[in-house]
Amino acid sequence: MNKLDTKTRCTILNMLVEGSSMRSISRITGVSINTVSKLLVDAGEACAAYHDEAVRNVNAQRVQCDEIWSFVYAKDKNVKTAKAAPDGAGDVWTWTAIDADSKMILAYEIGDRSAATAIEFMDDLCARLSSRVQLTTDGRRAYLEAVEGAFGGDVDYAQLIKLYGDLGGKTAERKYSPAECTGIKKRAVEGRHDMAHVSTSYVERQNLTMRMGMRRFTRLTNGFSKKLENHLHMLSLYFVHYNFVRVHKSLRMTAAMAAGVSDTLHDMEWIVGLIDARAPAPKKRGPYKKKSISN
Repeated sequence: MNKLDTKTRCTILNMLVEGSSMRSISRITGVSINTVSKLLVDAGEACAAYHDEAVRNVNAQRVQCDEIWSFVYAKDKNVKTAKAAPDGAGDVWTWTAIDADSKMILAYEIGDRSAATAIEFMDDLCARLSSRVQLTTDGRRAYLEAVEGAFGGDVDYAQLIKLYGDLGGKTAERKYSPAECTGIKKRAVEGRHDMAHVSTSYVERQNLTMRMGMRRFTRLTNGFSKKLENHLHMLSLYFVHYNFVRVHKSLRMTAAMAAGVSDTLHDMEWIVGLIDARAPAPKKRGPYKKKSISN
């Protein structure tokens, strides 16, 4: 089987995490779109496995959580009339938890916006922490049961609720812009809190970084994911790159280094190494058989 060299694979993966589309990558690098897609799948699987294994026992102090919207193939309202919509088509929410000090993505969950997804997300987050944390989320009711079920009473939990005003009228500004935030309200749920640190600013800024860094999250384009599996693989690649490879501008190190999870500055060749480590060993070639030529 032919295999791309390391440099080309690094170029493709770097372009993916910098927001290039798969077809533009195919045109620039001169490889087929199927090759780009296959590399994304391999990278996603390797990165998901590495994140699950490496991001454990994190000594965080303040954690912020939020959700970001996207869709696969078609928006929920259009799935019924879409032609040959695959499984998983419709709105997709990515739930993320960020360490406010190291800026490391501690946990993520891809699914809908239901209480069941919130429970899975909080259970995963709790399993990755080694200490009691001050936790801040938005005002969604789904978080209340999920946090209680995952942490019990061993958490300092508060919600930050944003109050929005109506822009009024059916204008383009109202259609394409979020409503204006007119104020916030902080609500203590359980534990002891430093109310000055009840905030979701860092995780919301991370949401913006995700939209800028992944073509699939760009609004008002046709760059959205067509398959849920590829959406998951892109997110897995993005989070490992963000945590272990990308140097944070203000910290001057990677988020994983700031969190004490890693002491090494990795690069994209390292991610290619993760892919190769999971690849099956080549099978031994059988004996060569000469073709007999009959008269």
